Amino acid sequence: MKVATEEMREQWGKWMGCLYDYLPTKYKEVSERDWAIRYFVWNFKDGKQSLDAARLVAWKIVEHFGEECRNIVFSCIPASTDSKNEMRYKEFSAEVCRLTGCCNAYSAIHIEGERLAVHEWKQHKSVHTCQIISFDTNFFKGKKVLVFDDIVTQGHSYANFACKLESFGASVVGGLFLARTINF
Repeated sequence: MKVATEEMREQWGKWMGCLYDYLPTKYKEVSERDWAIRYFVWNFKDGKQSLDAARLVAWKIVEHFGEECRNIVFSCIPASTDSKNEMRYKEFSAEVCRLTGCCNAYSAIHIEGERLAVHEWKQHKSVHTCQIISFDTNFFKGKKVLVFDDIVTQGHSYANFACKLESFGASVVGGLFLARTINF
């Protein structure tokens, strides 16, 4: 079975990395490790364990990019609201950049309102509100950018965000995800 990051790498020809495989809660009988990964991801989304996650993400970035880290902008795909975004990414992205030497894009992206959030559960989708994201377009122009998101399932959020950055003149070098959703 191909997983999201492998399919995305083939489709876009960019590096795609992830730290964990994530089994959705529709899978009831999973290992203790799978539960530990779920709790880690959920805690990260709630703004907890951000420094633990930052150390793991930084390690993965340095492992792949080495000294080139100093020439890369680290940019998180915004959360659904400004308050969730700050809770989840402000300290996290600062620590990732401190550990890697990457440039932090956190302050170059601002959220107004809430974004369109699509949640899937047992073959049903629900759509909620909308959000406007404003970018400091000059910040991204001519920069190499690594995009981060907590979970990748099909890659739509990554693709939309990466295309938006590239429309400003950025060169997206790839994506890194805390976890990728695995379905059997």
